[in-house]
Amino acid sequence: MPLQALRLLLSVVVFLSIFTPAVKAAEGAAASVLAGARLDTELSDIHGKPHTLTEFASSRLLVVAFLGTECPLAKLYGPRLQELADEFESQGVTVIGVDANSQDTLADLTAYARRHKIEFPLLKDLTGDTAESLGATRTPEVFVLDEQRRVRYQGRVDDQYGVGYARSKPERRDLRDAIASLLTDEPVAVAKTEAVGCLIGRRRDADETSHVTFSNQVSRVLQTHCVECHREGEIGPFALENYDQASGWAEMIEEVVRTQRMPPWDAHSDNLEFANARVMPESDRQVLYDWVAAGAPQGDPAMLPPPREFVEGWRLPRDPDVVIPMSDKPFQVPAEGVVEYQYFAVDPGFTEDKWIAASDIVPGNRGVVHHVIAFISPPEGEGRRGLGWLSAYVPGQSSMLLADGRARLIPAGSKLIFQMHYTPTGSPQEDLTRIGLVFADPDAVTEEVVTLAALEEKFEIPPGARDYVVQTTKKHWPAGGKLLGMSPHMHVRGKSFRFDAVWPDGRREVLLDIPNYDFNWQNAYALAEPLELPPGFQLECTAHFDNSKHNLANPDPTAAVRWGDQTWEEMMIGFFEVAVPRGSYRAHRAEAPAGPTDEDRARAERIAKSLFERFDANLDGVIDRDELPSTFRVFAFGRYDRDNDRILTKDEVYEFALHSDGDV
Repeated sequence: MPLQALRLLLSVVVFLSIFTPAVKAAEGAAASVLAGARLDTELSDIHGKPHTLTEFASSRLLVVAFLGTECPLAKLYGPRLQELADEFESQGVTVIGVDANSQDTLADLTAYARRHKIEFPLLKDLTGDTAESLGATRTPEVFVLDEQRRVRYQGRVDDQYGVGYARSKPERRDLRDAIASLLTDEPVAVAKTEAVGCLIGRRRDADETSHVTFSNQVSRVLQTHCVECHREGEIGPFALENYDQASGWAEMIEEVVRTQRMPPWDAHSDNLEFANARVMPESDRQVLYDWVAAGAPQGDPAMLPPPREFVEGWRLPRDPDVVIPMSDKPFQVPAEGVVEYQYFAVDPGFTEDKWIAASDIVPGNRGVVHHVIAFISPPEGEGRRGLGWLSAYVPGQSSMLLADGRARLIPAGSKLIFQMHYTPTGSPQEDLTRIGLVFADPDAVTEEVVTLAALEEKFEIPPGARDYVVQTTKKHWPAGGKLLGMSPHMHVRGKSFRFDAVWPDGRREVLLDIPNYDFNWQNAYALAEPLELPPGFQLECTAHFDNSKHNLANPDPTAAVRWGDQTWEEMMIGFFEVAVPRGSYRAHRAEAPAGPTDEDRARAERIAKSLFERFDANLDGVIDRDELPSTFRVFAFGRYDRDNDRILTKDEVYEFALHSDGDV
């Protein structure tokens, strides 16, 4: 049967008893990858009509790629496999995709092919024998078979994408290199690599006598900890709302829970409790482990709890008073690669001060929005410098709801800045994110909520450094302030972050320790009870960075890394949500420039020197607006450029830095 005819079988061809290898010994590195194994293969479609691998007899090489329709990495690598299929088809190489997931249907496969523009044959392994025979465990995982249908390569496609990281381009193209070597009759240099991705959802013999079943316990654990994100239309890559969905992902659920990748929370404190903690008790973890060990039994459906109800639309106490889109047209997200941070400045048209009691950010496309931060950019002369934090979105956290009497202030004439971080998913997408605001009664506001920051811009992480430490301390706090929450910010080299309190009496305690920082989860840590900030209180921030090859998310272990807004650069910021008595914050800011210390002056000099070293490209002693990154132009240029001549002098940068006390 010719290849084009096979493509017509996209949704109907199934593998039943395929690839029964008889492994024979092989020397060298290839021995561990079934090199020399003979694969005699027989196919069958859903009507029982047999097929054999003789249908691919004209193919010099056969690439078998195990895929899953919901696995994020399989979505990214589907188009890559199609590119390889197109590149090598004329040289006698055939690529076929195999889906062995019990939870994926033929309709799912059809949709996957259409969405990702897959033209090579996609085949359904209904029994799981294919994956079992070849030893495939994850999606995507690929096998290259030679003319004798022996396995000559097994593993990943390349190293661009992995769990929790994405490089701008691959450093190793393992599958392509293996194909190229075999086509020139050369040995495969690396015959086996580790496949990274989702575990294949296999059918298993369930122990229905188990005391733990989906219906009586597991469904309740998933409702409590998982389905907020893992449901239709949300950011979770697959839904876990019913038995058919969850049972196919049982082993994957166990893996991510055991490794503490889920739920996404890894925070500790000496004495504080967090209002938004995503902690799964050990008893609930054990329920999941026992269920998987028993083969994921369903149990009696009559014991299922009612479906959990979620708020549809805005997560606000009432309809928003105003809805502000990030732009007048959607942003186009490419199918793959790394998308630089995008910034959108919007004028909401506020001609008077607005007090904000609640806000909610709703992504237009949750599948590609990694995180959003909305900032307030006040007008010149308002008395506030820099940007004011308004709200943020990360999966599972989107709304800001303040207690009665508290509100954020958006001064009249302010603009809103949307910082957007997008993650490609294997097919072109678009997004138009919006923010909804609920206004507070100005007469009822007694405390203003502001965002302060401790940051250190002056650092250079050496190439290969596995544990580089950067520290800074927040020493000055508004009078009468109360700490409401904290949030660290680093990029992909971030390793850990700790907030240590130093009380006026010298007592120390750990307020927040994040030993395994994960850039994919920009969590804010809201205190269950506000913490009073007495005079003399200090917060030390300690960040550790891993710029070595051991950090799989590291885009370039050979590069020295400095401060910058893009993910391949780094930041070191501790954010603090603070409530202050109404009217005191402007006074606090107005007093800040008076009496700078020697430490303040030294810091300002460092900032000015660093800025000019980085951006004064023509070394003329001034920085032109066009010499700066777009993010700096959007965020800060107008606040540094005090005389509005569209250039920055060292004196202007020094003066701004001298009187900026770390408030954001």
